[in-house]
Amino acid sequence: MTLHVRRGGDGPALVLLHGLGGTGAVWDEVARRWPGSWAAPDLPGHGRSAPLPSYSFDALAAALAPAVPVDRPVAVLGHSLGGVVALALGSGRFGPRPAVVCGLGVKLRWTEQELARAAELAARPHPACATREEAVARAQKLSGLWRLVPDDSPLLGDAVLPAGDGWRPALDPAAFGVGQPDVDALLAASRAEVVLAAGERDPMCPPEHLRAAVPDGLVLPGLGHHVHVEEPGALLPLLDRLRSALV
Repeated sequence: MTLHVRRGGDGPALVLLHGLGGTGAVWDEVARRWPGSWAAPDLPGHGRSAPLPSYSFDALAAALAPAVPVDRPVAVLGHSLGGVVALALGSGRFGPRPAVVCGLGVKLRWTEQELARAAELAARPHPACATREEAVARAQKLSGLWRLVPDDSPLLGDAVLPAGDGWRPALDPAAFGVGQPDVDALLAASRAEVVLAAGERDPMCPPEHLRAAVPDGLVLPGLGHHVHVEEPGALLPLLDRLRSALV
C-alpha cells in the first residue's frame, strides 16, 4: 500500500504516530526537538496514505511496520490511536523490534455508547463540502484540533482532499471502526520497554485511568489530549526518557 512518511535527522530513530483524523504533520514541532532521526507517517486512511480494506490495530501495525527502522535503535511514540499502534508494534510480531514504545493519551476505558457511536461514524461517509474551508473545519473537528490550530495551519495541509467539484476530509471514515484496544494484553505482549503518558486535563485519558493501568504513568501538568500540539516543549522530559532507553 502507499504509505506517506515525513522524515528527517540522523542517528537514533523516533517514529511518531498521530491519532485518529490527524496526519504526520502534527508532530513537526516535536520532531525538531528530537536529537536523532525521525519518521512521521500518515496512518493508513489518513492524509496521503492509502486506506485499508478494513481496520484493526494489528492491520494498522502491519501497514506501518515498514516505516520503523531496523538498522538502528528505535523508539515509537504514538498519540491516541497511534499510541495503541505503538504498543502493538512493541510486540515485535510485525518485524521491527523497537527498544521502547510510548502511548500518549491512549483512551483506556470505553463505554458501550462510545463504541456504538464510533461504529456509526465508521458506516457514515463524509458529506461533500463545497469549499476547502468547510472541509478543513470538518477535519479539525474529526481530529480534535478544532480551536487548537488556525484554519490555515500547515498541520492541516494534508487533512483534506479534492472530491468531485468539492472537498472532503482525507480521513477514511471506516477507521472509526477500529474498536476498543485490549491494553492489558498489549502491555503483557510487549517485548519493548513501555511508557504511558497523558496530559493532566486529558478527558480521553484522565490521570486516574492512566495510573490505574500503569502506576508509573507520566502525567503532563496542565495539558489536554493533544499535548504535542498544545505545548510541544512539554514533551522534552518524555523524549529524554525515550532517548535514554536507546543508549
